[in-house]
Amino acid sequence: MAHLILKNLPRYECLQEAAQQFPDLDPSAMVAYLHLLRAGTDCMEFSHEYLSAHGVSSGRFTVLMLLLKRQACGDKAEVITPAELAEMAGCTRATMTGLVDTLERDSLVKRVPDAKDRRMMTVSLTAKGTALLNKILPGHFKRLAQVMACLSEAERKTLIRLLSKITEQVALVNGDEPTHATKSC
Repeated sequence: MAHLILKNLPRYECLQEAAQQFPDLDPSAMVAYLHLLRAGTDCMEFSHEYLSAHGVSSGRFTVLMLLLKRQACGDKAEVITPAELAEMAGCTRATMTGLVDTLERDSLVKRVPDAKDRRMMTVSLTAKGTALLNKILPGHFKRLAQVMACLSEAERKTLIRLLSKITEQVALVNGDEPTHATKSC
């Protein structure tokens, strides 16, 4: 899904004027929110550009990384169901099926019938999928480090804390249970 974002953000004074017409508009909140969206969009486009140059979409990369994480953490003999992948990626099962189909077509993942329940399928990385990630990840990590190099370690921790607060607030405003998304293996 394509996201549109303003490349030229409105001036604070313009937002103050708009607040006269829309009393619920908080100019400083709007400026902060628009900057957050702009930074997020710029970062997504930055990653997408690199991944596309290696023939991988962001969605396919996400699936490969989830499988690599499962492999690296040694969970459940390195396999996972498509439904679990969909849950972890925050997408529909149908979307995940399409992603796994194309990854399997390109021999980057394999589906295997579950030993206990033949109706269930598990997905795992192939040697070719692992090799692709080993090729892509060094440059990907280097580029991400270059982007974040403008922040000190303390600023990065502050950014993480602030973004976590925003994520939790979005969940609260939506009436959802806040998720604590900073889990490791």
